[in-house]
Amino acid sequence: SDGPMSTHPSTSVTLAEDQSKALLSGFGVPFAPEAVVHSPADAVSAAATIGYPVVVKLNGERIAHKTERGLVKLNLGDAEAVTTAATTLLSAATPEDGDVSLLVAPMLSATREFIAGISTDPQFGTTVVLGVGGVLTEAIADVSIRLLPITELDAQSMINDLRSQPLLGEFRGEPAVDRHALGAVLMALSDAAAATTHMLSADLNPLMIVDGMPIAVDALVEVRES
Repeated sequence: SDGPMSTHPSTSVTLAEDQSKALLSGFGVPFAPEAVVHSPADAVSAAATIGYPVVVKLNGERIAHKTERGLVKLNLGDAEAVTTAATTLLSAATPEDGDVSLLVAPMLSATREFIAGISTDPQFGTTVVLGVGGVLTEAIADVSIRLLPITELDAQSMINDLRSQPLLGEFRGEPAVDRHALGAVLMALSDAAAATTHMLSADLNPLMIVDGMPIAVDALVEVRES
């Protein structure tokens, strides 16, 4: 398993990225539109619908560590680039990867990124986590944590607890972060964890701020093996 919130590798399984997103979006986590396809030609069709530039990733239940393995192709600007990327990714799949598909998504960029998720601690139980993400994650380690379940008041106090308050205000010509929308993401994670009793962890990394609104770009959910 592949997320910083993961603490139970021996008894757990990590859902494929598209499955993780489907589970969390059902509770209201906002994701960018994307398509799951199985061929370079279908990837090109999906990219045309989504709008260039796009990202193409190899997707599968047994695929973690996508970035380290080069299974993410960024900033693809035309059909030729998508065809090449999709062909390369499909040929990079190994027998151990099992069934694979391609995820096609818009190439989003943001000056502000957060991480949010669910973590299960053997001592304390299940918690929801919000932190500053992107290149600053390791440098400043600015995180707030609450035990589940949380209320909207808890979600807002988690946001207020972050030391990096200037990141939440108007920033480099962009509007302030919509604190209600950011709190709603934390509430959605809390609801998902409460309803999915076998969930061990969930990672939204990065949670990008685009025009003041949070959009999750990546998701990994880890569940206890039934």
